[in-house]
Amino acid sequence: MTCARWLTWCKSACSRNSMCIFTLRLCSGVAAMKHESFMNSSNESLSTHGVVTAGECTGRKPRVLVLMGGPDAEREVSIMSGTEVAKALESSGEFEVVLRTVMRPDARELLECAPDVIYPVLHGPWGEGGPLQEILEGIFLAHRIAYVGPRPLPASIAMDKLQTKMLAATVQVRTPRSRQIRAGEELDLQPPLVFKPSNDGSSVDLRICHDDAQVAAARAELEPKRAHLMAEEYIAGREMTVAIVNGEVLPIIEIVPAVAFYDYEAKYFRNDTRYVLDPEMPEAIKQEMCDATKAVYQRIGLRDAARADFMVDARGAWFLEINSAPGMTTHSLVPMASRHRGVDMAELCAGMVHRALARGAVTR
Repeated sequence: MTCARWLTWCKSACSRNSMCIFTLRLCSGVAAMKHESFMNSSNESLSTHGVVTAGECTGRKPRVLVLMGGPDAEREVSIMSGTEVAKALESSGEFEVVLRTVMRPDARELLECAPDVIYPVLHGPWGEGGPLQEILEGIFLAHRIAYVGPRPLPASIAMDKLQTKMLAATVQVRTPRSRQIRAGEELDLQPPLVFKPSNDGSSVDLRICHDDAQVAAARAELEPKRAHLMAEEYIAGREMTVAIVNGEVLPIIEIVPAVAFYDYEAKYFRNDTRYVLDPEMPEAIKQEMCDATKAVYQRIGLRDAARADFMVDARGAWFLEINSAPGMTTHSLVPMASRHRGVDMAELCAGMVHRALARGAVTR
């Protein structure tokens, strides 16, 4: 296919209101695939040795469709994350990259660009909580086009904080007491409490309540607009996060926000939040968090990248939740932990694409 024909095809394949990243060198037709180890030799469990890529047999680079946007409250974050993922894959030189902004795409729309792998970077209940994953799983079963991230059931469990906490308890992971909030029902937890949606992320609609008056105000504000709302015992202490990629736990990061708590603004837009890599604390607590992260990741059945959040007080570490589609922005914590391990964003994202390709190759 000539460059002119390829550009014409790509423009026609990408539907209205979508965005594509492509360069002339992508249609040169052929560059032989070469893939380096995802991690260095000291971290062999995160490598992709032996992976067969789509380009090795066809003489072309695998085409990766990166999805961003979606209908959920975290759409803006998704667009930031998706843009960074596409840049990283482009910079690796290993892939043809198509970046598409979507709302609720169906299988036909996702197949228009003839991808070898689909890389969803959507956040929120629809984009990471199962509905999109059901579409992607259907495409995989029908066409053997693999995708990055969890399968539908693990995605839906990880999106539901209450379900996640119940499963965490089955693998002896300590988590604060919590309750689902039902309108008009009396709550049997005493403040201080955290109120938050049980099926959303990025600290959207999160409220910390220190007394009964604040509890009443939070319920009055959130119950009318949130069908899935929970209350959780507030743990005052140090905030920690633990990233995990392909089952390998990455360095712990302590989050020290300049504001009262690590809210949506602090996560993605403020530049005065401090992040402490491998923070000072007893080794036993570090090990507890690493073990808990791996146990919950495996118990739910997650794959590729995830991130678990903890609070640490004098009693030890308290597991809060696990994110199966963690942010990939310039402020995000999984890329930060990965860089600390010596793996840059391009290697991190390329590694996940190669693992998805391997999943497709196994079933062919």
